[in-house]
Amino acid sequence: MASDAKVLSSGDRVPARRSRLLALDNRFLPPILITSILVGANLSFGILEGWERTGLAIVVAIGTEMLLGRITYGKWPHPASAYISGISAGILIRSPFWWPYFFGSFISILSKYVLRLNGRHIWNPTNFGVSAMVFLAPATVTVLSVQWGNAVAPMAVIWLLGAVIVWRVGRAHISATYVAAFFVFSLVRSVVTGIPYLATVAPITGPMYQLFIFFMITDPKTTVRSKRGQCVVVVLVAFVEMLMRLAEVVYAPFYALFVVGSVAMVLEIRCDARARPQGGPTIG
Repeated sequence: MASDAKVLSSGDRVPARRSRLLALDNRFLPPILITSILVGANLSFGILEGWERTGLAIVVAIGTEMLLGRITYGKWPHPASAYISGISAGILIRSPFWWPYFFGSFISILSKYVLRLNGRHIWNPTNFGVSAMVFLAPATVTVLSVQWGNAVAPMAVIWLLGAVIVWRVGRAHISATYVAAFFVFSLVRSVVTGIPYLATVAPITGPMYQLFIFFMITDPKTTVRSKRGQCVVVVLVAFVEMLMRLAEVVYAPFYALFVVGSVAMVLEIRCDARARPQGGPTIG
């Protein structure tokens, strides 16, 4: 009996070890996805200006996060969030110069620590940094748009991987709601402008929108708490984006999230402050 117990105990340890290997920390899933987008896009279509510039954006983002996190909270923060901000800036920013990659990443991370309300930051860091760069330096900075084209195979792989990851981290409803709203408002835009419907829908198949859908609008730190509220916010983002596109605003999705997302966050923070007893702890 003792021998049998030892055998059972040893056998039980094998699946336990396997389950630990499969139970990957959720913080590593978004970096895996975004790295897959980068590698797949660049190997297939050469979308990057250069690996060095994207590397610079990543190093600056992680370095800034580590320094500010240590100064502000007295501890070293987990680098996953900064890695996502840095690699996103490195993919999205297009410029013949190096300094936009440096400042794009730096501003993205800095916004998390400087632009706060009641202990919470109100803009998605990458969306803030990229929006700031294209608004302040439109002559020298643009954003990745059509460099990848609309090839189906790499898109299908990335969308499948992205869907699984956002589902696992509990944010799939946000991405799905935005995509549905985008399709509906693209139809409206097609009717209003006379542009063929497929042409108004086509941008969502590009790598820029993959980053937007899987990372920016799903950022846990800069989305409202309730699922219903999250869905309402992304529908409003898609609606404002449509209005901006009708007005021929080039970077409509980034500016729409910049405006709608921040307003939603401020309203929630203000509601939390009114509901909290005076002198109570800050939520965030």
